[in-house]
Amino acid sequence: MVWGIYMHKISMFGLLLSSLFCGSISLMKLFNGVTSVIEWDLMSVNSLSVVFVLIFDWISMLFLCFVLLISGSVMFYSGSYMKGDKNFNRFMYLVLMFVLSMAMMVLSPNLISILLGWDGLGIVSYALVIFYQNEKSANAGMLTILSNRVGDVAILLSIGLLANLGSWNFVIHSYYIFDNEWMLLKLLVMLSAMTKSAQIPFSAWLPAAMAAPTPVSALVHSSTLVTAGVYLMIRFSGALESSKIQSLLLIISCLTMFMAGLGANFEYDLKKIIALSTLSQLGVMLSVLALGYPDLSFFHLLSHALFKALLFMCAGIIIHSVNNYQDIRCMGGLVKFMPLSIAFMSVANLALCGFPFLAGFYSKDMILEVAFMNWGNFISLSLFIMATGLTVMYTMRLVYYSLCGNMNLSGLSSISDEDKTMSNSMILLGVSAVFMGSALSWIIFPEPYMICLNNLMKYMVLFISLMGGMTGYIFNFLNVNWNLKSLMNYKSVVMSGSMWFMPFLSTKKISHISLYSGLSIDKLGDKGWFEYFGGQGLFYMFSKIFVLTNMLQLNNIKIFMKMFVISLVIVLFIFM
Repeated sequence: MVWGIYMHKISMFGLLLSSLFCGSISLMKLFNGVTSVIEWDLMSVNSLSVVFVLIFDWISMLFLCFVLLISGSVMFYSGSYMKGDKNFNRFMYLVLMFVLSMAMMVLSPNLISILLGWDGLGIVSYALVIFYQNEKSANAGMLTILSNRVGDVAILLSIGLLANLGSWNFVIHSYYIFDNEWMLLKLLVMLSAMTKSAQIPFSAWLPAAMAAPTPVSALVHSSTLVTAGVYLMIRFSGALESSKIQSLLLIISCLTMFMAGLGANFEYDLKKIIALSTLSQLGVMLSVLALGYPDLSFFHLLSHALFKALLFMCAGIIIHSVNNYQDIRCMGGLVKFMPLSIAFMSVANLALCGFPFLAGFYSKDMILEVAFMNWGNFISLSLFIMATGLTVMYTMRLVYYSLCGNMNLSGLSSISDEDKTMSNSMILLGVSAVFMGSALSWIIFPEPYMICLNNLMKYMVLFISLMGGMTGYIFNFLNVNWNLKSLMNYKSVVMSGSMWFMPFLSTKKISHISLYSGLSIDKLGDKGWFEYFGGQGLFYMFSKIFVLTNMLQLNNIKIFMKMFVISLVIVLFIFM
């Protein structure tokens, strides 16, 4: 039991020391321009070597540094959040397995060795989503794992296609993969990244995964599971240059960030609002990657991981304090009761909106300016602008409903910042959300981008943010005072608030069609004609033939006599 009590502290120290070590290695690799690769040759088939590869460059080590930093904070946070759970040790082991799977995925430049981390993330995420054993968690876990299996199948097909190059090291080969020969491979890799990062039409699983405990959400939706697809595309970015799939990825990612931002403005579940915010930011990362700036996408991935993990941890403290309510309409005035947690949450919210000189400002401002300067079409640019405004809108909406105003929790007033473990676990991430953006910009971009924009476009980012914040405040003020106004546009409100009916389509129609068709194929195919003409039929036929040949080898006189009589009858029949 002592191990169970101190497990969160031991895990935190181990992960934070590992994070410091990985960060130091990353800086050394970056300044020296050195990449180390370790290979184990497992087997060779027809001049095709099956190898287990680990790559240690500044990208993998820096990303692993952030993953371990956030994981250490989440493990310490979980020591208090999950303290009363009877399966506390199981939860901690699952989180450690999740971190190990992510480390394997980050360090693998090989499509075969990456499967250890890629499938490990899927299996452990399913176990964490169904941790609370009820029907809602079971449904959410099934939707999560089935959606991710689509991407797993795409990775397996990509392995078969990439075998033609004699190696599965996609980091090296990505610069020699051209559209005329490898378009199918690029589409499969993009499909796998879209499923893992929950892009349209695979977006329904990400809000559903909020059925998991809040510490899991802080880890999964900041730096691990959902960013695995973005990281894969960053590693595969050489194949995207001058490719036709850039436009397809750009449109899909822009639609995703617009849809997620719109849905968050109609959502009332605190955790789902933050989950939709994550979905919107994943669309930002993939869209700037499609524009041809993988280093900028990686920069936003790292800065976003810090303040989004902090935001989830603040939401977990609020939910824990208000007796497990998650509806923001039941909150209000929390700044009076939880000043420290609300201060951290405000920092995370401002960083999400791109407030000047916080972590999110350096990446989001540069992304928007690059988008304004780029050759992208008018639709993508419009979606960028609207999604940025919607981000500030739902942030202001969250502040309006839960943090400010009058308290809506009736007699429930035992709300405070007394839990030192959860409060202390957020200090490191809170400081990082303030200072790490500028530090990363100095590290990753020692030579700044040359961005040429006129004054109107330069001030457009600030104007969009201010307009989004004002619109969000006014709309929510009207919604509180005139509740029935939304009924006048009921259909559009339902469509916008339900992620364009994507959860319904992902669970009701498609699943029923696929399950019933799969059952029919199983009955008619695997257990029907395929069984008769396939393995069992061939086994029956060959067993009869082998019995006959065995009897012939035993020189059985009866067999020879039968064969002689049959041959004689055939000859007589022919010549008669």
